[in-house]
Amino acid sequence: MSTDPEGIQFGGSVWLTIGGETLGGIQRIELLAGIEEHGSITRAAKAIGMSYKAAWDAVDTMNQLTGQPLVLRTTGGKGGGGTRLTERGRRLVDNFKLIERQHLRFLAELSQQADGITEDYLLLRRLSMKTSARNQFLGRVSQIKTGAVNDEIELEVAGGHKLVAVVTRESTENLGLKVGAEAFALIKASSIIVITDDEGARFSARNRLAGVISRIQTGAVNTEVVLDLPGGFTVAAIVTNESSTALDLAVGKEASVIFKASSVVLGTPA
Repeated sequence: MSTDPEGIQFGGSVWLTIGGETLGGIQRIELLAGIEEHGSITRAAKAIGMSYKAAWDAVDTMNQLTGQPLVLRTTGGKGGGGTRLTERGRRLVDNFKLIERQHLRFLAELSQQADGITEDYLLLRRLSMKTSARNQFLGRVSQIKTGAVNDEIELEVAGGHKLVAVVTRESTENLGLKVGAEAFALIKASSIIVITDDEGARFSARNRLAGVISRIQTGAVNTEVVLDLPGGFTVAAIVTNESSTALDLAVGKEASVIFKASSVVLGTPA
């Protein structure tokens, strides 16, 4: 940094968070704007230098954290369909641009007031939670069943889906969980089991979500399977390549995922 105090300038960028989870910054907003412009997530991702998979992961995260879809797939028509923003998505893009303009104006004014400062500013970085969990759902507690040691928490998320988690009584109290409280659920993709034919079968897993396979990403050993759920949201699972072949997984095929209540981690906004 220049030692000339007249050269000190302030900088920064705007980030949106929900419940301690990062919704996105300028790159994700540019992705949304690109989808609106091109009607294609492939072209939108290419325009901002983002991979196709990273773009879909970002869209899935934003859809789930906002509690309502920002991006929807369209089918049919010339070219076989594409992607488009919902009204909520368009409003988010417009409001973010407005906030960013105000933010830049504020930084410009702050830089002008920095003239004559002889000591460097100590820049404080806001702490944000990071998680390796692939699946993140925002919702509200709809039911609590109290036990002697553990509590069963039912969380209603967007699309009318309900997730069940088992946490200790201490966690229930520390997180301030009660009916109507906002909370988010984290589930690792590796904790989710994919099933395609469960007629007559019974499972001990408390959670089950049914949908349609929308993406399959095959790796050297494992395969990532993404299901579209009613309401415009998704859930991702990791299965072995052998299991993917045995289940004959394919895009467009109906499937369900199941996972134990003990695999669901709950959190609440700070």
